[in-house]
Amino acid sequence: MRWAGYAARLDEERDAYRVLVGRPEGMRRFGRPRCKWENNIKMNLQAKGWGNMHWIDVAEDRNSWWDLMNAAMNLWVS
Repeated sequence: MRWAGYAARLDEERDAYRVLVGRPEGMRRFGRPRCKWENNIKMNLQAKGWGNMHWIDVAEDRNSWWDLMNAAMNLWVS
């Protein structure tokens, strides 16, 4: 989550940001889709009560992002 917050605050020209928001091209594998770390971030937003916000918008405000990360860590420990 720390890296996702850092990458969301980067300029759009940076490679890390493009990897973060980009969509892969080509054919998908057969079987069940893999879990994405973006889904975990969205679940943490819903647990915090911020389910209606887009996670990149939350990451742009560093204080809100740290609040979300601390809340997520408390959920994982409990």
